[in-house]
Amino acid sequence: MTLDTASLSYPITGVPAPGKLLDAAPGVRWLRMPLPFALDHINLWLLDDGPGWTVVDTGYGTETTRALWRTIFADGLEGKPIRRIVVTHYHPDHIGAAGWLAQETGAPVHITREEYATARAVLDRSGGWSSASAIAHLSRHGLQPDQLKAQETRGNSYRTGVPSLPVEVETIADGDELVIGERRWKVIVVRGHAPEHAALYCGQTDTLISGDQVLPRISTNVGVWANDPEGDPLTRFLDSIAGLLALPADTRVLPSHGAVFHGLHTRIAQLQAHHRERLALLEAALDEPRTAAEMIPVLFHRKMDDHQLVFAIGESIAHLHHLLRFGRVERIDDGSGIVRFRRAG
Repeated sequence: MTLDTASLSYPITGVPAPGKLLDAAPGVRWLRMPLPFALDHINLWLLDDGPGWTVVDTGYGTETTRALWRTIFADGLEGKPIRRIVVTHYHPDHIGAAGWLAQETGAPVHITREEYATARAVLDRSGGWSSASAIAHLSRHGLQPDQLKAQETRGNSYRTGVPSLPVEVETIADGDELVIGERRWKVIVVRGHAPEHAALYCGQTDTLISGDQVLPRISTNVGVWANDPEGDPLTRFLDSIAGLLALPADTRVLPSHGAVFHGLHTRIAQLQAHHRERLALLEAALDEPRTAAEMIPVLFHRKMDDHQLVFAIGESIAHLHHLLRFGRVERIDDGSGIVRFRRAG
């Protein structure tokens, strides 16, 4: 969902063309890779690492992405090698090309332990990431048979964007410090959008690589999935962005989607207000028991394709679980196998 961002400032005119780079912050270059979705791009970052480069995120694992990386190898690296790859989280636009890029460059991949484990489970469809688990989860929350059938026919869409994963990784954790060239980047683990998402902050230049956690134009997807069907990721998300208020208010933010911007505290306040509004809308609409699927039109006022529908119902469940946590709604299990929610009181 697009939010009002008029109060943010954007220090860079334009965005990098495919295969090209722009200076984004001291020691950081910005490149973009295309995505085959409505959200049609991802921002990646090259950090000056002395005799080489550190890459943050890798793009969707398709031949289009690999061809653009080859252009970067030829024209954008000033003859210096890629020394290290950092992946913020397991989603395919971030980790999709990591296996190939590590193999091509010999660079180690750094990622948090839980993000790598999740990527492996999703790729292998193990545990709660199996197709059967996903369909049962969506059915419990009210998707109709034709909608469930459409999801079944999509197959393992994760594998489309993540054809392989690195065989070995070097794990990073909250509070770790990565020395990259002349600068130090602190790992800040943020949660809700992904289980152990790594953001990176450089205090020397007041720059935050925020991944998907703080975006300038759209709200981050926060969903409940079949691997953690009773989870409350929205509380984790809101707690995490509140924690980022410890950084300077006008930190330069390098997001995974959209443009580089200033106004971190302003953006966090906008996101907090956005979720308060969405929670209030849901609560007001629950005078009668309703499923998460029935609440999607309350949250989203546009037609959904099959890909978007899954994210929408995940968000709907996440907001309902947050309301449930704080006693604002109650859960109705009537023995039908369908979960419904109703306003409390």
